[in-house]
Amino acid sequence: MIFLNRSYEIKSFKNKKEAEELLKKSRKSIDEIDNQLFDLISQRTALAKDIASSKEYLEIPIFDKSREKVIHDKIRRLSEEKGLDVDIINQIVDMLTILNKNAQKEILRRNVDGKY
Repeated sequence: MIFLNRSYEIKSFKNKKEAEELLKKSRKSIDEIDNQLFDLISQRTALAKDIASSKEYLEIPIFDKSREKVIHDKIRRLSEEKGLDVDIINQIVDMLTILNKNAQKEILRRNVDGKY
């Protein structure tokens, strides 16, 4: 896993080659991070089966307002700590939550249809 610990100062270059090398290196790092993000999203979504089964047994709905609030409070705090746009990060987390809820609904539907 890549962890970048860089200051976000604007870099000045000595020449064109130096700028091109940094561009290439940075794009490669972004590609690696994107691959890691997809792996993490896949892992997160895979947990939907366990969550759906637990919710079904406990007879609780897929949507849990209190859990959503906890998540959004955490996202706000982390976004502010990291200097990230809270609204955009909330949108990303909302999309991940929708992905997970959809997976849970599909699993519960399959359980009802007898496919699991």
